[in-house]
This record gives sequence, structure tokens and C-alpha cells, in this order.
Amino acid sequence: MPEFSDFLAILNNSDITVPLGLSLLTGAVIGGEREVQGKPAGLRTHMLVCLASTLLMLVATRQSEWVMTQIPGTSIVADLTRMPHGILTGIGFLGAGVIMRNGVSVHGLTTAASLWVTAALGIVYGVGMVSLGVIGSVIALLVLGLLKLLQTFIPVRMKVRVVVRVREGAAFGASDLESLLRNHGLSVREVSWRHFGAHTATELAVSAYTRSTRSHLEALVQALRGVDGVTDFTVRPLDGPAHEG
Repeated sequence: MPEFSDFLAILNNSDITVPLGLSLLTGAVIGGEREVQGKPAGLRTHMLVCLASTLLMLVATRQSEWVMTQIPGTSIVADLTRMPHGILTGIGFLGAGVIMRNGVSVHGLTTAASLWVTAALGIVYGVGMVSLGVIGSVIALLVLGLLKLLQTFIPVRMKVRVVVRVREGAAFGASDLESLLRNHGLSVREVSWRHFGAHTATELAVSAYTRSTRSHLEALVQALRGVDGVTDFTVRPLDGPAHEG
């Protein structure tokens, strides 16, 4: 049984306490950023991931301290690279749990990536490369925070899916829809047709791109509502909710 002095000896060992402390701090900062963004994996999840990675690597690098009974005449060959492989494989399953698909939109990829890099930083701390871990933490925070801020000033091209159902015999056709989309700042990429014989209607589906704002899409929705012959439609930004009419 370990004695109280054994715990004090571990706490006085900076080779153990520094990596553990930095892993908790790194997980807290990265997880805090995800928490502020309202993501499913936040402060506690990232702290636990980074701490667990560091603990496992500390155990792997200190195999000489393991208490075990060895058969006389045998030798153990240790491969320390197996532990990082196992950690990152496990994080892959955890990351898959925060990725959600809503129709053609996929959410949670950045949070899954932040869990993965948090685990990697915990591994770096665990093998004693503290300076590299701190540098990696700063870079990760810059990617999550600073680049997020820059994206608000950089016009991002957004993919939009527009599906319009037109009553049979209406004058509104594919060319008219393309012109309407271009007038609202959308660049048309492809058009497909689908005919409903029983319902006497034709469905036009268009894939387009835009650098316009959401307000321009709202204007497009209002314009489609006023088109004679259009019975219903869907305007779906592929990174957000759909607008239907």
C-alpha cells in the first residue's frame, strides 16, 4: 500500500505535476472556447481528454516503476508509440459522437478536431515535451479564436440548394429561375428537373453558390413567393436552416 509520503513525493516531482497542470489548463482554455460557442463538447470534456492523454503517456514512459510479477528468464520489449496510437484511436470514437448531420449539412467537425488536437497536446505533455505542448496550445487557440474572428470580415462562399415546384402549364421555367437567382447574387452551377405526372407539376432543383448575406436569401424567398405558378419551394443554405414557402 502506498503511504502518504509517496503521494507527497509525486506532488513534489515537477516531471509529473507540470505536465498534468498544463494539460488541465490547455483543456480548460480550448474547451472554454468551445463552451462559449455552445458546442456539445465543452470545458469538462476537453479537460478530461487532455488529462487522460497525459496520464496514459506518463504511465507508458515510466514502465520501470510498474509493479508486476515477471516470470524468471523473460524480458519485456516496450513500444511507447502504441500508447499514442491507442489514445488517438479512442478519441476518434469520441469525436464521432459530436459530429451531427442535418440533411446535407454537417456540424461538429471543428469540435471533433479540437478534441483530437487536445488529446495530441496531452500526449506531448505526457512525454515531457512541455515547450512544444505550450506552442501547440497557443497555435490551436489562434486557429479557433483568431481565425473565427477573421471569418466575420472575409466573405465566405456559401452553397445553396433551391428546389422550386412549378404548376403544369406555368410560364415560369428553368431559365427564369436561373435569372432570378443571379439577380439575387447567386451563381448557378447545375439544374435538374423532376416531373410529377399525377400532380401535374414540375420540380426544378438548382445548386448555386453565393457570397451574399442571409438578408439577400430572405429577399430571394420573398421574390419566389410572388412568382405566378410556383406552388412551393425550399431555399436551403447547406451550412444552416432551410427557408420554405
